[in-house]
Amino acid sequence: MKSLVIIPTYNEKENVEKIVEQLTCKGFYILIIDDNSPDGTGEILDKLQITNDKLQIIHREKKLGLGTAYIQGFKWALDRDFDFIFTMDADFSHNPEYLPEFVKKLAEFELIIGSRYVKSGGVRNWPVQRKLISRCGNFYAKTILQYPVNDSTSGFMGFRRKVLENINLDEVKSEGYGFLIEMKYRTHKLGYKIYEYPIIFADRTQGVSKISKHIIWEAIFLVWKLKLKIK
Repeated sequence: MKSLVIIPTYNEKENVEKIVEQLTCKGFYILIIDDNSPDGTGEILDKLQITNDKLQIIHREKKLGLGTAYIQGFKWALDRDFDFIFTMDADFSHNPEYLPEFVKKLAEFELIIGSRYVKSGGVRNWPVQRKLISRCGNFYAKTILQYPVNDSTSGFMGFRRKVLENINLDEVKSEGYGFLIEMKYRTHKLGYKIYEYPIIFADRTQGVSKISKHIIWEAIFLVWKLKLKIK
């Protein structure tokens, strides 16, 4: 089975070389979508690609956001012969060591979620306020959408190819947390089996977080929009 990891980047020069090295050593193909990072992330990736035939890069002209990056990556993957498609962050908050276990679970399930909010999962280096916001937000999404996912805002996911083939990707317009919730909910509504694999989410040690108030508010309103729109 051929596996691709899609990673959006914006100002990740401290992390990209290490994450590419670790994923390559594990046998994964890698697609990085860089939003014209002013810190030189794109240039670092171009140098890495010279000696790494498993690495592909899409350079975008400006910062266009997480959702559009993943949609572009999904379409790129579906144009090629990948069986499993994974999403993860570049900053090691998603540990690449979990990926081989995700691959095993995809033999039984159609979507694997790296989950902070199941038994043996958790977070590291988070202040109490952020823990509370995340917990409440995920409880809110699960309650309103009435679906069996505890960590709706996790960006660490693995899809079987057929899931992405059967989601109308052109209809997915949300960004940030909203995008992550929408992909899980659409997968659930199509009747696919979802498994939450426990992970420890370690907050980034290099670089700057991209979370904004706009992204949070979008997710709050999107939950109701999804509930009413997708039957």
